[in-house]
Amino acid sequence: MIGLYLSGTGNTRYCVEYLLRLLDETAEAVPIEEENAAERAAAHSSIVLAYPIQYSNAPLMVRAFIREHAELWRGKQVLCLATMGAFSGDGAGCAARILKRCGAAVTGGLHLRMPDSVCDSRLLKKPLEENRRIVKAAEKKMREAAPRILAGDFPRDGLGLSRRIAGLLGQRLWFYGKTARYSDGPKFSGACVGCGLCERVCPMRNLSIQNGRPLPRGRCTMCYRCISLCPRKAITLLGKEVTEQCRIESYLSNEKEDAE
Repeated sequence: MIGLYLSGTGNTRYCVEYLLRLLDETAEAVPIEEENAAERAAAHSSIVLAYPIQYSNAPLMVRAFIREHAELWRGKQVLCLATMGAFSGDGAGCAARILKRCGAAVTGGLHLRMPDSVCDSRLLKKPLEENRRIVKAAEKKMREAAPRILAGDFPRDGLGLSRRIAGLLGQRLWFYGKTARYSDGPKFSGACVGCGLCERVCPMRNLSIQNGRPLPRGRCTMCYRCISLCPRKAITLLGKEVTEQCRIESYLSNEKEDAE
């Protein structure tokens, strides 16, 4: 078993690593931007494909990765794990349908609500303690799902016709054109000092530093990684200013804090 994932602010990475520990302690989780990710996955018959949901759709990078490595999926058993801030509809189903066309056996779908990763929208922000409760609830759901998965009883979150209709009508039709335009972004304020961190962390290699300024290449996957890590809070995508740099580490309470 192996996990393949895309993660911007760490939510999805945390979830796939957590679930894999419950299913197979020897299993590794590999980011899909890693150069040999597909090659490493080819040696395994069972794959957990994990990604964040964006307006009831799988990210551009995930959909492209599945199609570009179509032969990888033939005959593989794939569980789709989708993380989301709120509503998802058929988040797992979006990748599942492409995977099936590539010859994969989609065993199930697991939806996990996590702290919202959109850094530049005040409306989506929640108090720290609420975000920590959200993470704890996701962990509980994974602990409950793991024995069932090991017994061959897979969750079916986001799969099926009713979920597809919910995702399509609930968000995807409304936002598809809008999110397509976001692939041109992100935007950089005058606070940018051209440090190059955004260029180094972008999984799509969408940014290049030219004359001391980042230049987007029109293939943003909306993962929010650069925005959550920018030391100057100089990058935005949906909003006009960064209200919170969302990182999973902020929402993981340790035993000492819990005791206090």
